[in-house]
Amino acid sequence: MKSKKVLSAILAASMLAGLCTGCAGKKSESAGSKEDKGSVYYLSFKPEQAKQWEKVAKEYTEETGVQVKVQTAAAGTYEQTLKSEIAKKDAPTIFQVNGPVGYQNWKDYCMDLADTKLYTWLNDKDMAIKGKGDGVYAIPYAVEGYGIIYNEEIMDKYTAMDGAKVKSVDEIKNFKTLKEVVEDMTAKKDQLGISGVFASTSFSPGEDWRWQTHLMNVPVYYEYKDENVTDENAISFKYNEEFKNIFDLYLNNSTTEPAMLGSKTVSDSMAEFALGKAAMVQNGNWAWGDIRGVEGNTVKEDKIKYLPIYTGIEGEEKQGLCIGGENYLCVNDKVSEADKKASIDFIEWLFGSEEGKEEVAEQLGFITPFNTFEEDQKPTDPLAQEVIRYMENQDLTNLSWDFQTFPSQTFKDNLGASLLEYATGNKQWDTVVSDCVEDWKIEKEAAAE
Repeated sequence: MKSKKVLSAILAASMLAGLCTGCAGKKSESAGSKEDKGSVYYLSFKPEQAKQWEKVAKEYTEETGVQVKVQTAAAGTYEQTLKSEIAKKDAPTIFQVNGPVGYQNWKDYCMDLADTKLYTWLNDKDMAIKGKGDGVYAIPYAVEGYGIIYNEEIMDKYTAMDGAKVKSVDEIKNFKTLKEVVEDMTAKKDQLGISGVFASTSFSPGEDWRWQTHLMNVPVYYEYKDENVTDENAISFKYNEEFKNIFDLYLNNSTTEPAMLGSKTVSDSMAEFALGKAAMVQNGNWAWGDIRGVEGNTVKEDKIKYLPIYTGIEGEEKQGLCIGGENYLCVNDKVSEADKKASIDFIEWLFGSEEGKEEVAEQLGFITPFNTFEEDQKPTDPLAQEVIRYMENQDLTNLSWDFQTFPSQTFKDNLGASLLEYATGNKQWDTVVSDCVEDWKIEKEAAAE
């Protein structure tokens, strides 16, 4: 009997221990889930800001303990990269669309952000992309501008010369004057100490977006304006001669011969400008990071200014920069709840906290559409300041970013290839125009199917 009692006691103790172990396991598991902070994976499409985004991610992780991974797609490959990454187990938790057309491709992956602080912070809530019901599926995070960047120091040297076509850059208010000045500067480039007036017209694979997207925006903007529309299923390329005007000016007054343009990158172009080899370059305010980062940079920060992209269109004396945005953030609706929350927290830290806003202004240089930013929290870099100056000039009309309505990346790639063929003398301009018009119609029809 005694041995039976001992055995029973041992068995009871073992069962109790087992039960307690089970309780501990459940408690530990529950605690672990409560402590699951999730993680963030942001797929960026701005190669020129890769280092800045990595720095921001590192600082956020150090502050919060939440892991933030930033991967940047190579120039011109964002859609392709996103398709590949979104199919993986560890898919991006934050990605971008470039406007309403891009949203249609990714709407099944976009989380409704209507209840987020980020949406409430928008100065103009109509800027957000809305979808089914009253849902908000993509939120703009930056307003940007582009035009012709110029080195005021070189321009001042030119305008002080005997016989200069203008006495001040302020006199350049249309294409006719711009062309006269540029061609005269080319004739005097040795005296000015430059290799060419314009930096290289880059056409290396994936590096032609300044022409097939940004420059093409100008004639499309004016065609839409004439028709009083915001999109068209077919265009006539009405202002193709005006496009050709400025494109030829870039090609014929450049640091690089047209035959060599197929190997030139945007970075090459920006380095030429930063090193004082060129007086002008077409690009946006995001290019400040490229200019600033060039070793041996000779351009003084207070001497970097903007001119509008003049093409010869009637009334362009009142034209400003191309100002808008294609930077819309989306949160992947197919990742875990913890990762969704972590992603929203990261975005709202970036645009809502004092530390985050400092990173946005100083590192990323964004002009944001949010009411969380005070006057002294706006970017201080010279190109952003120039964009703000144009935005505040009530005498000028800035051009909207109508390239958001371009039918597809295929359309843009085909136009870029055509422009390179034209630049190298292998395609007639009339063919460039007719191919562009046909591709637009074909790609718009394909997108509607």
